[in-house]
Amino acid sequence: MPYSPLLVKPFRDELTEVGVKELLTPADVDQFMIKPGFNILVINSVCGCAAGMARPAIRILMEGDKKPDNIASVFAGQDLDATARFRNYIADIPPSSPSIAFFKDRELIYFLPKHRIESRDAQSIANDMIGVMEEYA
Repeated sequence: MPYSPLLVKPFRDELTEVGVKELLTPADVDQFMIKPGFNILVINSVCGCAAGMARPAIRILMEGDKKPDNIASVFAGQDLDATARFRNYIADIPPSSPSIAFFKDRELIYFLPKHRIESRDAQSIANDMIGVMEEYA
């Protein structure tokens, strides 16, 4: 059973306020995954490392000068079908939420799983993301 929409609304808003598009359905995910360019997909979550590290790192990234061509999120525990569809695109990677996937012209180039998020601060994570963007975007 999915989390209550009232519970996750502030967690969603934290990303949409800085321009992250929500992918609510499998069709939304499919449309996102065919976009060319440098794209980021965030698997959002209710856990503490999403609140304290992942979402703040995304906000830092989006407040900077260099931004991805497209950035979107699915919400694990809420957008069940959309999250499952996205995980099909990265089937070789075990489920991990929160996590952040980076694509260049539809090819996965970098993946930041939960275990590389939960033990670090938001600025360090943002620095990693900025480094990926500088290398590939």
